[in-house]
Amino acid sequence: MTEALFARGQMAYSLAFHIVFAAVGIAMPLLMVLAEVQWLRTKDDEYLLLARRWLKGTAVFFAVGAVSGTVLSFELGLLFPRFMERAGHLIGMPFSLEGFAFFTEAIFLGLYFYGWKQLSPRVHVLCGVVVALSGVLSAVFVTLVNAWMNAPCCLEPGGDPLQVMLTPFAFHEVVHGTVAAYLSTALAVAAIHAVQLLRKGPSGFHSKALTLAVAVAVPCALVQPVIGHHAGQVIARAQPMKLAALEGHVHTGPRAPLHLGPLEVPGGLSLLAFNDVDAVVKGLEEIPREDWPHPVVRVGWYAMVGLGSLAALWALVTAALAWRRRGVPTQRRWLQATVALGPAGLLALEAGWVVTEVGRQPWTIYGVLRTIDTVTPVTGLWMPFFGFAVIYLGLAGVVAAVMLRQVRAS
Repeated sequence: MTEALFARGQMAYSLAFHIVFAAVGIAMPLLMVLAEVQWLRTKDDEYLLLARRWLKGTAVFFAVGAVSGTVLSFELGLLFPRFMERAGHLIGMPFSLEGFAFFTEAIFLGLYFYGWKQLSPRVHVLCGVVVALSGVLSAVFVTLVNAWMNAPCCLEPGGDPLQVMLTPFAFHEVVHGTVAAYLSTALAVAAIHAVQLLRKGPSGFHSKALTLAVAVAVPCALVQPVIGHHAGQVIARAQPMKLAALEGHVHTGPRAPLHLGPLEVPGGLSLLAFNDVDAVVKGLEEIPREDWPHPVVRVGWYAMVGLGSLAALWALVTAALAWRRRGVPTQRRWLQATVALGPAGLLALEAGWVVTEVGRQPWTIYGVLRTIDTVTPVTGLWMPFFGFAVIYLGLAGVVAAVMLRQVRAS
């Protein structure tokens, strides 16, 4: 491997590790606040127990996410210093705002964690709401930087940093990413409690937890394909080569076909991308072969779309069953399907970031700065590459052990 590949590889697995904790940090505070609100509304102590249990999980993921996120910020500066040299004056503002949001989340998480008896119920819930909102804002500001990297502006001297946060990619990346965080976390939580219901039989505690998780997952699963379609149309206009790589579309022309596995729908890609079956879709032949995005981007695309479609189908079935039964389904087959779908959200989340990041290559700043030109001239990058990999594996093992003990105690 070259030094550039070691640098990119380390950044890739660091982000893949961190994004799980970021997603949980966005969604779990919402779930724990919903549980506490239900406790205050019904005075059912099972909701209080649920809120406390989810708070413990939130704290663990927040702690590890804070560490892995800090490492990412250092890696960005140390492994890709020429990117920071070129763009630091523009992306400094959203990164600084992310820091303020992160510290706000940390402060109010502490108040929420230790304030059960010291704070009034309404103030305590308000602290939880601030944790939930600041977690979202923290992710939003980081995502805005990535959106700018995909659709850069203001690179001339004196460029306005505020415009950096208003690029054409900003809306769909922020909304798509935020909904993905809620969906992936809620599906995983639903699967955990569905497992407990299958193992232990009827349980008020696990039924209540499953109901709250499903209440978050179902609307997110249904709206995500709509947001994804909008994102695809933005990509078709602003990054046509990424669209071509996703679909393996080589030749430029009208009535571009859509490939659904072995099936080919004539004009389907043109229709989805431009709402016109006769629209011209650019193919990979427009750029040199060495600039084609890596084939893994297409694998990521199919994984994201396939898993997202399964989640949407599950949501439709769940909504129909809930409407008929006036409550969350309890059938064994539905519980088994929920368990099977549990990892789908997180896998789709990882696949989506592969699509976003690998699909932009060979550019760090799309159309402006190539990744190969941003890598540090320092050699010996194989050492941090393997060293940090061992650290992350150890952290993953510790978190898994702690969460497994938490689940078994429920």
